[in-house]
Amino acid sequence: MFKDDNSLEIGKDFDSEILDFITQSKISIPIISENYASSKWCLRELVRIMDRKKSMSHMVLPIFYKVNPSDVRYLKGKFGEAFRMREKRFDKNDIQEGKQALTEVSYLNGWESEKFANGHERELVEEVIKTIMSKLRHDFQLDVPKHLVGVGDHVNKIRNWVDTLASHARMIGIYGMGGIGKTTLAKVIYNELLNDFLHRSFLPDIRETAHHNGILYLQNLLIEEILPNEHQVCKVDEGISLIKSRFKGKRVLILLDDVDHQDQLNALARERDWFSTGSIIIVTTRYEAVLDQPEFQADYKYELSELDEVHSLLLFKRHAFHMGHCLKDFEGISRDILSTMGGLPLAIKVIGSYLYGKTNEKVWQDILKKLRNESAKDVQKILMISYDALEPKHKNIFLDIACFFIGEDSKFAIYTWEDFYPYQGIEELKLRCLIKIGDRGEFRMHDQLRDLGRSIFCQGQSLERCLKQWVDQEGLTVKPERGARYCLKNYDTYFQWPRGCSPAYTSEQFKNLPSSRFLQLCWKALSGDFNELFSELRWLRWFYIEPNMLSSAINFHLSKLVVLELSQNKLAEDWSGWSSIMVAKRLKVLNLSYSQVLRCTPDFSTFTELEILILDECCKLEQVHPSIGQVKRLVSLYLRNCLNLKELPEEVGELQELKELLLDDAGITKIPMSIGSLKKLQKLSFPHCLSLVEIPISIDNLSSLQHFDQSSYSLLSEISRSNRNLSSLECFNLLSSIGNLSSLRHLNLSQCSSLRDIPSSIGNLSSLQHLNLSQCSSLRDIPSSVGNLSSLLYLNLSHCLSLREIPNSIGNLSSLQYLNLSHCSSLREIPTSIGDLHKLQHLNIDDPLIKEIPDAIGRFKELRRIIIISHDCWGIGSVYCSRSLSKIIDTSLSTLPDCKDKSFLQNLLSQHFKVLRLMPKHPFGLTYLQYNFAIPKFLQLSCLIDLEELHLYACDQLESIQGLPSRLLKFYVDSYPNLILPELGRFKYLEELSIRLEIQGHGELEFLETINIYSCKSIERLILPKLQCLKRLHACSCNNLVEIGGLDKAELLEAIDISNCRSIERLPKLGCFATLKELNINGCHHLHGVESLERFSSCRSIFMKDCENLEKLPNLSKFENLESFIILGLIRLREIPGIGELRSLTKGSIIECQSLEILPDLSGCEKLRYVRVVACDKLTQLWGLEKLDLTLLQIYGCQHVPELFKTCNGRYEYECFCIPEVIKLQ
Repeated sequence: MFKDDNSLEIGKDFDSEILDFITQSKISIPIISENYASSKWCLRELVRIMDRKKSMSHMVLPIFYKVNPSDVRYLKGKFGEAFRMREKRFDKNDIQEGKQALTEVSYLNGWESEKFANGHERELVEEVIKTIMSKLRHDFQLDVPKHLVGVGDHVNKIRNWVDTLASHARMIGIYGMGGIGKTTLAKVIYNELLNDFLHRSFLPDIRETAHHNGILYLQNLLIEEILPNEHQVCKVDEGISLIKSRFKGKRVLILLDDVDHQDQLNALARERDWFSTGSIIIVTTRYEAVLDQPEFQADYKYELSELDEVHSLLLFKRHAFHMGHCLKDFEGISRDILSTMGGLPLAIKVIGSYLYGKTNEKVWQDILKKLRNESAKDVQKILMISYDALEPKHKNIFLDIACFFIGEDSKFAIYTWEDFYPYQGIEELKLRCLIKIGDRGEFRMHDQLRDLGRSIFCQGQSLERCLKQWVDQEGLTVKPERGARYCLKNYDTYFQWPRGCSPAYTSEQFKNLPSSRFLQLCWKALSGDFNELFSELRWLRWFYIEPNMLSSAINFHLSKLVVLELSQNKLAEDWSGWSSIMVAKRLKVLNLSYSQVLRCTPDFSTFTELEILILDECCKLEQVHPSIGQVKRLVSLYLRNCLNLKELPEEVGELQELKELLLDDAGITKIPMSIGSLKKLQKLSFPHCLSLVEIPISIDNLSSLQHFDQSSYSLLSEISRSNRNLSSLECFNLLSSIGNLSSLRHLNLSQCSSLRDIPSSIGNLSSLQHLNLSQCSSLRDIPSSVGNLSSLLYLNLSHCLSLREIPNSIGNLSSLQYLNLSHCSSLREIPTSIGDLHKLQHLNIDDPLIKEIPDAIGRFKELRRIIIISHDCWGIGSVYCSRSLSKIIDTSLSTLPDCKDKSFLQNLLSQHFKVLRLMPKHPFGLTYLQYNFAIPKFLQLSCLIDLEELHLYACDQLESIQGLPSRLLKFYVDSYPNLILPELGRFKYLEELSIRLEIQGHGELEFLETINIYSCKSIERLILPKLQCLKRLHACSCNNLVEIGGLDKAELLEAIDISNCRSIERLPKLGCFATLKELNINGCHHLHGVESLERFSSCRSIFMKDCENLEKLPNLSKFENLESFIILGLIRLREIPGIGELRSLTKGSIIECQSLEILPDLSGCEKLRYVRVVACDKLTQLWGLEKLDLTLLQIYGCQHVPELFKTCNGRYEYECFCIPEVIKLQ
């Protein structure tokens, strides 16, 4: 068991932490080696893992590393010897439990390292990762609306391009005006592609997130999703370096939503070479220009146009009439209204929803008049029509959500609007498509509607300036006249407190905000007299509160508080502050989750109005106070993962309004008998409660129960004996009279290891849509009555090791979309009736023991993905040559099928093969070939007479490539220790070369346009005299390279990258400054001569880093088009001449230039908006800033900060300062 987690603290109980991790995980992968059984701790982990497996939600996938499962089962061989050597040290109970766990795991279907791919561990790791990701794929699906209109055509156009072959990472740019559906389209594309990628990330709403939290926050989100164990970065430049270096070897799928500035792309995906071949970056934006960055232009830009008349009308009908056609007499006016909205989906949905139910045609005429007075492109004015029609109380709810509650739990927010009729208001907003409620119950809102609400809140101010008033770090700049109605929100969750700055708020700071309704604090104390200051406060969220943080506050009255969140606190049951909390008699929600020291809950007797109590993850909680029984209105009680909580008080049975009781993974040993009195209980959940030994018979009285989730099938029989009163039960694991449940939709019997037969009455479940029988290792047969399940969409029979036959009646499942028959080791053939599953979209037959796959498989019309692993399957040729399967195969064939369709074979080779060894013997017209897996030592490609592009990755054993055609155009090869390359000079038509090996003959390639040479340590001189067509030269990390010659004739050169070539002292002589767009000299530590850069007048961006010997830059005044520069780590740089004359400059960053003393007057930089100066110890002057209209000024880590700001004449009042050495600037 390996838990890769840097957050494990020294001094903590490591054993208990690991066991907790096992309890919380979805999948465990025990790696069982020869010495595994000699470790008492390993056996203890395995016992916990196998106990967890008894619950349906945990999966165990063992790896038998250089050991036979039978040796594990019977303690034979070296494995058994290791166990017996240590046996005397173990307790008898430990020995018995360990033997049982070893026996159970040995029967599980896993991987034997010596038998998998001939012992190639790289392939084993890839297979394990692929299996895990496929098991968890549904966790990564992005939410998209149902019944999409007009999206299919756009998806098909983009997919047709995506499915073409490419030799590099690609960017898809989707652009168009706000509200037109860019994000929805991108999500659909992302969902269709994500199963093909192990590494994927979705960054939503980048425009808003960058404004609130900065680009650094976005970088850390991306890094966390792609590299979950990587530390967070502290600087944007550090993030760029990490993404560039660590993402390069990973094939990624990234969706960057709502990008509005190239700076965001520069920090997240600036260059194509940051990502591995096959990576796809999807970008949505309102501005096409964002997609035209020079380093990584979008390969495919798709302008999402407005809906046409047909689709506009269809969408309008769905929202205005809730049907597919218009009411009589409204067809004409519907078309007239649509003619004013320019086909904008958001506007159509909002206006259509507003008109729903309005049968007076005069109302429709009024709306038509208003719309005709507005521009069809001015979305907010159109949306304003629906807002104006809201009643005042509902307007207040809309504005609160837009400004503060997006992403918040709707149940909590509702309590803050008790005077606004919130349920009616929210329903009205939903019907008008002004808000949505997410899957987790959170508020969601389209960014156009969000901006509308915030602009209304600002009352005529510019939105940008208004936003600064309530998202700054201190959170205390809301104007008093606005604060009287709205909430105060503090956004310092990730804020590092400056030196010398007190982490506390005083009552004086709140006096201008006497009517705030929402307050969020994090690591902040309160001090002073708060008399009446919080009299209107409805929601208090106080993260990481400690006992002394309220000790200096007096008159802290919360009489109107309805939501109190004190999660991740260090409060004990004797905290003096509870008395201040107890006065909140109107409290509806109390969240004490993640309380770190709480052993007993406080007295709840004063919280008579409380409806939701959250005590999840209280690791030391041992007792729930008996006063819980006095909270008569409690609806939801959450006690998940309270491992030290052994029992509940009998008073729980007095909670007559309780509907939810969640005890998942708790340490309880019994459930009180009084639980049978909970007549309104709908959901009772206690999975993985491994200590639970008793369930009271009174559970029979829970007549309203709809969802029942438990952990052990042995207990289930006790519950099932008298289930006559469970009349409302809808979702459960197993009942004996299964056929009587005619309304059942989801039936999950996975991991029922003792289940041998399914009753034939299962065919009576006419509403069943989801049937999961995976990992039922003893299941032998499926009854033929399963063919009666006409509504079934999902059928999973994977890892049913004893399953011998699939009934022919499976062909009657007319609605089936998903069928998984993988790892059914006793199954030898598939019935021909499988071809009748016309709606099937996903088929998995991942088992090499299945020899016969019927030709009828080619009849599938809607199949999108098929997984067939079979090395010698007789019927495979006819199956794969089915035209309907040409783009959806994921397979592990050892040889290509005998198929004469060249285009099909070419497409087939583009898939993710793992063990392909032999190419066809006859020539065929393949033009592109990529290997991502182990291949033989000698690669023979003489049959590929038309090959133009070859990529070789992860081919560690390769020694020789034979038969390469002379017409090769593109050649990409990684570093392999034994590979000897052919003489490159004979490939006279070669246009692109990317290599990590020593090469010869490259100087003769006169048609070469791109050359990438990485980490070639022996190269000292790179002479390229004949490469007149050269456009891109990358010679990175060649540590001994001292000279590059022959570029004076390369007049087409656009990009040069010699980063991290530590020995280079001077730039090469260039004759291409008119065309050069990119020059990267970062990390050239010995570089000291850059005088030739003065000719680089067309340059728009400079990024120079870690050139430690560079003392002087060229005069930048000639760089007339320069828009931005970043100068980082030039520790000997003393001056930057000419910078004050750059009239096109908009952004400048100077970081860690420790010898820099002075900058020229910057007042001439008229367009300069962004200035960042970091760790420049000797810099004492910044002249001219007071004459500029800056939007961001960041100065920190500079010893002379006060002197710097004297030169600014005290002009700045921005909320966006980031100056740790200065507390406040006026």
